[in-house]
Amino acid sequence: MTRRPKLSLTLFGMFATAAVGYGAWYELVGSVKPVAAAAQGASNQAAVKIPVTSFEVKKADFPVHTYGLGVVSPFKTVTIKSRVDGQITKVFFKQGQMVKEGDPLLEIDQRPFTAALEQAVAKKAQDEANLRNDQLNLQRFQTLAKQQFETQQNLDTQQALVDQVTAQLKGDQAAIDNAQTNLGYTSIKAPISGRMGFRFVDPGNIVHAADTNGIVTIAQLQPIAVQFTEPEDQLLAIDKAFQTGDVPVEALSSDGTRTLSQGRLAIMDNSVNQATGTIGLKARFDNKDNALWPGLSVTTRMLVDTLKQVIVVPQDGVQHGPAGLFAYVIGDNGKVSARPIKVSQSGDANAVVSEGLNVGDRIVVAGQSRLFDGALVDEKPLVALAAPTADAGTATAQANSAKNGTTSETKTGSAD
Repeated sequence: MTRRPKLSLTLFGMFATAAVGYGAWYELVGSVKPVAAAAQGASNQAAVKIPVTSFEVKKADFPVHTYGLGVVSPFKTVTIKSRVDGQITKVFFKQGQMVKEGDPLLEIDQRPFTAALEQAVAKKAQDEANLRNDQLNLQRFQTLAKQQFETQQNLDTQQALVDQVTAQLKGDQAAIDNAQTNLGYTSIKAPISGRMGFRFVDPGNIVHAADTNGIVTIAQLQPIAVQFTEPEDQLLAIDKAFQTGDVPVEALSSDGTRTLSQGRLAIMDNSVNQATGTIGLKARFDNKDNALWPGLSVTTRMLVDTLKQVIVVPQDGVQHGPAGLFAYVIGDNGKVSARPIKVSQSGDANAVVSEGLNVGDRIVVAGQSRLFDGALVDEKPLVALAAPTADAGTATAQANSAKNGTTSETKTGSAD
């Protein structure tokens, strides 16, 4: 009877020891499994090829553009006004019509001016008849004076009368010229080629030379101008390009998505606006297709320089990291490594790399989201660099930068 409790205690101790040993074994196995799984996952991930698009680094010419905001304005705008008083009898144009220089526009009642011209012509004819008579009398006085039958005083008086009528004839001719000019003002012609605006008066209205509103306006569309501004820190580069030769300027839509027309820089302002820190510019566009209209807001892109044979890569190949800019470079073994780089110029879809890359390096330009150092990639080469286009995001953002007085062309270095 006394041995049963000792047996129970012994069995209980054995069970307790076994339980503790099983728990320790379970914890050990549980901690080893994730580590093994992570190692296996990393190994599997490194073995899987990640599809990417690659680009072989090369040298190329890089165009340096500046962006700005501009407004289309005609080189010439003429307000048609009457130079005489009268009633409009005929209108030869339609509102919004394209006209050429010299085309008839409207006609004012000519009858009063025709009558004034005829009156001036008749007055001259009368004075010419008087002059002929006075000249004959002068010849008689001269003959009689030689024969001592006429006094010198009467001869001088007749000579003065001839001179007086001769002066009257000059005044008569001036009156005729004035009447002819006024008669010519009754027929109004287009002084320039352009597009007609809204007509402010209709046939039958009385117009006056003193009217301030005018009759209609003509805006020259071919050629046409775009006035825009650039930051003052671009002044030296723009002036250097302007002095060297033609400076190409493109007019883009206000959102920067479409190229409307191409032209050349025509005028630089002679001073910098101190309030805005910008320089005013004007570009000339042939505008053969009338894509530009006066008052239209546009984004301008101006070529101020071309960097010769520099390392140019697509913008998509430049990555931003905590330590600065970098690019994923593909090694000969097909694995990528992150390499720090410095960018000196960027614009449109490309960037100039000043440090970090060499000609012949292959970098990743698409598919970087899944990459890490040592990742194995399946690359598909990019055919060529993207040509400069009217990119909406780039053009609009850089135009807004120009509006705020910053540089239009982004210059980026490593974020050290």
